[in-house]
Amino acid sequence: MAEYTQHQVMSSTSPLPADLEKVDRTRSLATNEDPVPVLEPYNHGAESPDTMVEDGIRYTYLDFDTPIPLDEFDTLDSSVTPPNLKKYESPLTWSSKHKNIILILCCWCTFTAAYSAGSYSIASGPQRTKWQLGEVAFITGVTTWAIGFAVSPMFLAPFSEINGRRPVFIGSAIMFLAGQIACATTPTFGGMLAARFFVGAGASTFATMVGGVVSDMYNAEDRNTPMALYSGAALAGTGIGPLVSGFIVGRASFRWVYYHQIISLSIMLVVVYFLFQETRGSVLLSRRAKVLNEYLEKLEDTIPKPAAGDDKATPPLRLRYKVLADENRSSLARMLYLSLTIPFKLLTTEPVVFFFSLWVAFAWGLLYMTFSVIPLIFMTRHNFTTEQCGAVFSAIAIGSILATLLSIYQEKLAKKRWPKLNNSPEGRLYFPCLEGALLPIGLFWFGWTTSSSISWISPVLALGCAQMGIFVIYLAVFNYLADVYHKYASSALAAQSFMRNMFAAVFPLFTNQMFTRLDFAPASSLLGGIAALLTIVPWVLLFKGEQIRRRSRIASQIMGDASQG
Repeated sequence: MAEYTQHQVMSSTSPLPADLEKVDRTRSLATNEDPVPVLEPYNHGAESPDTMVEDGIRYTYLDFDTPIPLDEFDTLDSSVTPPNLKKYESPLTWSSKHKNIILILCCWCTFTAAYSAGSYSIASGPQRTKWQLGEVAFITGVTTWAIGFAVSPMFLAPFSEINGRRPVFIGSAIMFLAGQIACATTPTFGGMLAARFFVGAGASTFATMVGGVVSDMYNAEDRNTPMALYSGAALAGTGIGPLVSGFIVGRASFRWVYYHQIISLSIMLVVVYFLFQETRGSVLLSRRAKVLNEYLEKLEDTIPKPAAGDDKATPPLRLRYKVLADENRSSLARMLYLSLTIPFKLLTTEPVVFFFSLWVAFAWGLLYMTFSVIPLIFMTRHNFTTEQCGAVFSAIAIGSILATLLSIYQEKLAKKRWPKLNNSPEGRLYFPCLEGALLPIGLFWFGWTTSSSISWISPVLALGCAQMGIFVIYLAVFNYLADVYHKYASSALAAQSFMRNMFAAVFPLFTNQMFTRLDFAPASSLLGGIAALLTIVPWVLLFKGEQIRRRSRIASQIMGDASQG
């Protein structure tokens, strides 16, 4: 589920306009200029808009386009080895092969995170027997997982801004693995609940921060396909988890539901450690500036100092590099404050953020309902075993894969046939307006074909239909909020992510009671009716989105900035 800061999504610390005044003002100084030689006469008039002179040192603000004359520097003293700046290039300029490797790793991590969500519930029988639990008590393991998943990014995002994606990825993978080990070995259900919280907290990075990694590597116009693959991995993993675990239960101890994930996570951790490279632009720039400054300092040490008392000697002007993001970065405490407050301010003051978050949160809650609904209906109406119920979840995986392929195809078709659709954020909503209806259609279809007199294949197909609708909603919300809110998108996406996962935490708690008391068809129809009502959201934005954005304090400011640019 990762923060568009600068060009990144999924960090949840994007401040409101007042907080960004200093950042925007200083960022305007970052123009490109040929760097000066290491030593030159001290001339206060030599400053340019992206440089400053202080205590005999000329500081140049560094960006990825700043030319670095390493060859010229090297002529001063060839004994000092120039740094390898290739390691600190912008991820936007990486080769397709390099980007694909990182994208595959991210999709694998996202799939594993989603896999852990669904694998738990299908093993309810042996676990409930071991700890003598009721259905609602057991399903709180899904709730604690979702709470950990919702809360963790609020705290981890500031660390990713300071230290980069890679350390947070590796640290989260370790927490994820430790939580799964605790799930596999705990002797008590209380220990299971605590372990599930840490599993969700560790897994959350691979859903929330991956969006940021994608935006680190791809420009907005090229982002749909990688985002579709990422979304497909997240949703397919939710279905594959119960599918595989359903085959394990009955053949081995329920502990193997966790053991096989421990093995997979261990392999993933090793691969991520060796192959995943830093993608956050500001962190790479800071590292580039550091190695350049160390190199320049070594060069200066090789230059003879002026003789004492030589009044005619001209003080040399030394060169150093700075990064604006380092100077504008708030303290960790301030970043945590913004991360924990700004998303909720957007959620309560921006109608677009609220209603889009509500749309995707309801869909996400329905997805997590399936962990209880599928065993309940297929065991009572069709006498399915646990293994067969697990196989039903393949409909969720297949629906996600089909929706992913459809999304990639229609994006290419839109660019070719209707290029004007990309001229505004609302252009992304044409397909979701139509395809979002697959969710309520699937819910009505599912509810009224659950009777034992109707073949089990019908409700299974309905699940696949509904899942395609969930995928469309999930991807549309990510793309639209990122397009509309730009530098504030990180907070907007953090808001929908929190709301989405809290719905996922709550919905499973009343699923069994709702479907048992209302009966399967009315309960599913009630959910279908709400889903149909929420489908109006993209239609309203499609026709009135620009007017709504102009009434928004933040969105209207972004529109003004875009028109001036």
